[in-house]
Amino acid sequence: MSTDVTARTPAPAPPGKSGGSAGGGLLQLMLNGLRGNMRQYGMLLALGLIVVLFAVWTDGDLLLPRNVSNLVLQNSYVLILAIGMMLVIIAGHIDLSVGSVTAFVGAFAAVLTVQHDVSWPVAVVLCLLVGAAAGAAQGFFIAYLGIPSFIVTLAGMLVFRGMTEILLKGQTLGPFPNGLQKIGNGFLPETGPETNYHNITLLLGIVLIVFVVLQEVRDRKRQQEFSLEVPPRNIFLLKLVAIVAAVLVVTLLLASYKGAPIILLILGVLVVGYGYVMRNSVFGRHIYAIGGNLPAAKLSGVKDKRVTFFVFLNMGALAALAGLAIAARLNAASPKAGLNYELEAIASSFIGGASMSGGVGTVLGAIIGGLVLGVLNNGMNLLSVGTDWQQVIKGLALLLAVGFDVWNKRKSGS
Repeated sequence: MSTDVTARTPAPAPPGKSGGSAGGGLLQLMLNGLRGNMRQYGMLLALGLIVVLFAVWTDGDLLLPRNVSNLVLQNSYVLILAIGMMLVIIAGHIDLSVGSVTAFVGAFAAVLTVQHDVSWPVAVVLCLLVGAAAGAAQGFFIAYLGIPSFIVTLAGMLVFRGMTEILLKGQTLGPFPNGLQKIGNGFLPETGPETNYHNITLLLGIVLIVFVVLQEVRDRKRQQEFSLEVPPRNIFLLKLVAIVAAVLVVTLLLASYKGAPIILLILGVLVVGYGYVMRNSVFGRHIYAIGGNLPAAKLSGVKDKRVTFFVFLNMGALAALAGLAIAARLNAASPKAGLNYELEAIASSFIGGASMSGGVGTVLGAIIGGLVLGVLNNGMNLLSVGTDWQQVIKGLALLLAVGFDVWNKRKSGS
C-alpha cells in the first residue's frame, strides 16, 4: 500500500505569513536584520538603553536641559580625541601621547595669551600648528623609521608631559581672554522673534535632521548600486526614525536652555568632515586598507608610510584642539591637565566599534563610544557613585565592548 507523501507536504507560506501573522513575520525580519548588523547597531542600542536607565534612576535629572548642555561641554574634548584616535586605530596603530599633547598645548596657549599678550585668534592658530608638529614628529618616527607606535607615543607621553611642567613651572596659569574662553564655555547668540526656545539652535537641528536623512538615503543607494549588502528596508526606516527622534530631543533640550554650545558646532563640523573623508575619499580608503591588510595595500600601490604619517599629524592637530577646548573650559592651564585622556579616547574608539586588528571602525562609532562613557560618567555622578566604582564600571564596559567584538567576529567567521 503506497502513501502519497507529497500530499502531506504543506505549501510554502507567503513571505511574512510563515509561522504566524504578518506582524510576527515583520518582527522576525527586523530581528534577523538586527542580528546581521549587530556590529553597526549594538552600541547605538546600548547607548539608548544607558540613557533610559540613568534617566529613570536619576528621576529625570539626566535629561534636564542644563545637564544635557553640561554633558556636551564636559565631554567635548573626549569626543574630539576619539575621532582622531579612531583613525589611528583603523590604521593599525595606537597613540598614548594625546593626553600629554593636550596638556602641553593648553600650557602653550596660556603662555602665549597670559604672559605674552598674544591675541587669542593668533594663539589658536599657533597652538594647532604646534599640535600638528608634535603629531608629525611622532608620525615620522613611526612611518619612516619603523619604530612601533606604542613605543614612540609612550615616549611622547613622557616628553610632552615634562615639557608642560617646564612651560608652566609647576604652576596653574590663567585666566584666558574672553574670546578663547567661549570655545570651551560659550553658546550661540540668540536672535529672531521671542519664543520659548533658542531659535538658531532649532534651525540648526532641523538642518541636521534633513542632512542626516539625505546622507543615509544616498549612502544606501550607493551601496545598492555597487551590489553591497544593506540592512532590510524596515531596519533602515527604523534607524532613520530613531536618528530623527534623538536629534529632535537633543535639539529641543538644548534650545530650551542657552542654546547650542560653540564647541558642539565645532564637533559637528568635525564629525561631518571626517565622516565624509573616511567614507568617500581615497585617503580614507587607504587608511582602512593599511589597517585591514598592509601587505595587500602595499601591493595595490597604497603609500602606507605617507598615510601613517598624516594620520598621526592629524591626531596631533585634534589633540591640540581638544587641549584648547579643555583649557578654555577650565579657564586655566594646569600641569596635571590631560591625565588619562588617552585612555578615554582609546576606550571610546573600541566601545564605538574599532577592532584591535585595525581596518574596522567609523567616526560616528567613535562619537557613540565617547557618549557611552560620557553618559556613564554623568549618570554615576548624579547618583553620587564614588570614583573608585566609576573606574570599575567603565573598565567593565570596555571589556564587554571588546569581548563583544571578538565574539561577533568569531560568529561571523564560523
